[in-house]
Amino acid sequence: MPKLHSSDQVIAVLRRRGFVFVAQKGSHMKFRKLGKLVLTAIVPARRKEIPLGTFRSILRQARLDEADFS
Repeated sequence: MPKLHSSDQVIAVLRRRGFVFVAQKGSHMKFRKLGKLVLTAIVPARRKEIPLGTFRSILRQARLDEADFS
């Protein structure tokens, strides 16, 4: 079974990749990266383990690979 990541780990990688916090509504945080292509990623806040499907959705939104989390 693949390793599950926490919200803090995902947010740290997004920030290293140039994403900045934009807003929060309820338990969802919005991060955005400006450039040629504007990318937006929505991350559930304060979760010890993000489900695998949600994690993969965040990767697609941010255009990242699982290798960025090793």
